[in-house]
Amino acid sequence: TQVMICIFTTHTHTLFLRSRLNLKTRLSSTESELVDIKARTDKLESNEETSKVAFYAGLTNAGHIGPFNTHIVLTFSKVFTNVGKAYNPSTGFFTAPVKGVYYFQFTLASYLSNYYGAVDVIKNNQSIMYNWELNRFGGPQSFTNSVILELMEGDEVHLSLPAGNTVFDSENNYTTFSGALLFQL
Repeated sequence: TQVMICIFTTHTHTLFLRSRLNLKTRLSSTESELVDIKARTDKLESNEETSKVAFYAGLTNAGHIGPFNTHIVLTFSKVFTNVGKAYNPSTGFFTAPVKGVYYFQFTLASYLSNYYGAVDVIKNNQSIMYNWELNRFGGPQSFTNSVILELMEGDEVHLSLPAGNTVFDSENNYTTFSGALLFQL
C-alpha cells in the first residue's frame, strides 16, 4: 500500500509539474503577445499623429516680386495653417514627413502688363510642372493649378519663380501655396 501511495504521489507530483510548466509556457506566450500588441498600438498612435499633415500659406505683403535674372524659390511666409509642421516658411520648402500621396495647390497672381506670371513646381530639385500666363493689360490676374504627388519620407516640394517672370501678392493673399497628405503608403 505504501508503494502505491508513493507511486500515486509521484505521479500526482509529475502531473503537477507538467501542469505548472504548461502554465509558465502559456504565460510567457501571452506576455510576448502583449508586448507585440503594445508595439503595434504605439506604432498606430505614432502614424495617426504623422498622418495629420496640411498647410496653407500666402506669399508676402510686398506687392510685385520680379522679374529676376535667375529662378528664385518662392518663400510663402504668411502661414495660416501648418498642421504637422511639414512646411518651412523660412525656406519655402515642404518636406514629406511620411511616405504617402500628397495634394498641392497654388494660386499665382500677376499685376504688371506685358509680363508673364509663372511658377515652377519643384520636387527634389526637379521640375514637375511649369505654369505661366501673360498679363496683357495690367491689373490683377491669377491662375490656379494643383498636382497630386507620391512622395517618400524626406522628399521636398517647393515653388520657384522662373527668371524673367513676376508674381504679385499683398495683404489680400492673391498668391498662395497649400498642400495636404491624402493618405500614407
